[in-house]
Amino acid sequence: MTTNAWLQLGAYLLVLLALAKPLGAYMAAVIGGESRVNRWFGGFERGLYRACGIDPTQEMNWRVYALALIGFNALGALAVYALQRWQGWLPLNPQHLGSVSPDSSFNTAVSFVTNTNWQGYGGETTMSYLTQMLGLAVQNFLSAATGIAVVIALIRGFARHTAQTIGNFWVDLTRITAYILLPLSIVLAVLLMSQGVIQNFDRYQTVSTLQATHYDQPKLDSAGHPVLDAAGEPVSTPVVTGTQLLPMGPVASQEAIKMLGTNGGGFFNANSAHPYENPTPLSNFLEMLAIFLIPAGLCHTLGRMIGDRRQGLAILAAMTIAFAGAACLTISAEQAGNPLLSAAGADQSVSALQPGGNMEGKEARFGIVDTGIFATVTTAASCGAVNGMHDSFTPLGGMVPLLLIQLGEVIFGGVGSGLYGMLVFAMLAVFVAGLMIGRTPEYLGKKIESFEMKMVSVAVLMTPLLVLLGTSLAVLAGAGKAGVANPGTHGFSEILYAFSSAANNNGSAFAGLSANTPFYDVTLAVAMWFGRMWVIVPVLAMAGALARKKRIAPTGGTLPTHGPLFVVLLLGTLLLVGALTYVPALALGPIAEHLQMLGVH
Repeated sequence: MTTNAWLQLGAYLLVLLALAKPLGAYMAAVIGGESRVNRWFGGFERGLYRACGIDPTQEMNWRVYALALIGFNALGALAVYALQRWQGWLPLNPQHLGSVSPDSSFNTAVSFVTNTNWQGYGGETTMSYLTQMLGLAVQNFLSAATGIAVVIALIRGFARHTAQTIGNFWVDLTRITAYILLPLSIVLAVLLMSQGVIQNFDRYQTVSTLQATHYDQPKLDSAGHPVLDAAGEPVSTPVVTGTQLLPMGPVASQEAIKMLGTNGGGFFNANSAHPYENPTPLSNFLEMLAIFLIPAGLCHTLGRMIGDRRQGLAILAAMTIAFAGAACLTISAEQAGNPLLSAAGADQSVSALQPGGNMEGKEARFGIVDTGIFATVTTAASCGAVNGMHDSFTPLGGMVPLLLIQLGEVIFGGVGSGLYGMLVFAMLAVFVAGLMIGRTPEYLGKKIESFEMKMVSVAVLMTPLLVLLGTSLAVLAGAGKAGVANPGTHGFSEILYAFSSAANNNGSAFAGLSANTPFYDVTLAVAMWFGRMWVIVPVLAMAGALARKKRIAPTGGTLPTHGPLFVVLLLGTLLLVGALTYVPALALGPIAEHLQMLGVH
């Protein structure tokens, strides 16, 4: 790695960790109802509960909490589906975009409700302003709030003893949305607008270009079908144009919650590689910072809520170490470039600051380092935002983001989902340690017994099951293979990445895979829904079981879970489980492609 890479990575982590502590303290106070914000807006909050018929003092057991969460998200999916199907007749549609197809609407509705934000469509050519704001942006808030609510419920399970309840879902959802996500989004949206991210309701603008564009346009018959010549080839005519259609829209407001909520759904098809979503290096830094900000802050929230800040710091240390290592691997692989081009005598240098490397699929204004850090951030978190095309990375450079997704996105991870995923792995780690020393495992003052380990097993194994079964189905089915543009190992990597991204609720894509088809729209939507809910339900079940337990005072035989030894044990458990699960699939994809690139057959 170059000096530039070390400096940028160091600056990013320094600012992130500095901001995480005060944010974590604020979130703990808001959730507990102890913040000044709770007092300032207490009347509004109580009025909202009365209007909805909710008793904020009535807490829920884990089953009621889970039913409320699932029912609320299912209604959200129906609302987003209806908006897409009816958008042609609804207002705020200056381009008169038509209704979205049923399979694409289904996929997108499930995608945004599950915090996945997988996009099989081009936003500027498919979604009206109303659909973007009332459907997609609203779900960006609510799906993020859902993830945070789940981890707060799990933390309460550790913090309470002999309790039958884990909180009130409606209260948690309201406070997280109104007092955490909304204020942060307003601040970030203003900062992004200052950098040039657009925010308007204008019609798309036709502008004159500095240089004429020449291209071939296919001829169509009266029915709209391509005209073929005697040899069966499409007939085209040369066209010259001096204008370009520039899309407009309320972008900054959606961009802010897209990043802060680790959603990732772009207003435009090019996502954060589009200059209207991410115009400058500073906006790029702010967007990367926003992705990790709440997940890092929640580690401090954990420490405050359980009364032992060292426990949150241990989790944060494990996340930071794993992320830094992954970022170094990604950047190093991309800066090494393509050995086939080097062997052919091609100069891969970009500038004096970028003496070499793989610039394919990367924005020149960001370069290899910013793109490499962004790719690692967005896949270490449950965020599908991209500022470059992962499909164009080197095989090893693309494997790191893929593996980060497959590990369950717990290295910071999504808002809430990353921390509750890491806590699941922490319980698994202490269980393994307990087996080695012959003691009942304990974590955060609670015994980890058979029920908790059954739920841990379901949570850990569910997403690999969805990923590997979905990938197997796609490579066997004709409809699955029909979407592959690149044959061989790279095509397999594209399919594996798609199902890994869906089941782990990331949303980024390897590209090169035509996924907006009925087959992929349905199968990926199923993976997204069950990859979200079949992890949330066992986590809430664990929260309920832990809350009922008594707190145990540590003894001389208790494994300390706040020091370097536990951090190493946690990282080892995470990597071993992920490696043993996915290594065979990775060997068929990026590893085999890397060996082919080196000439090994």
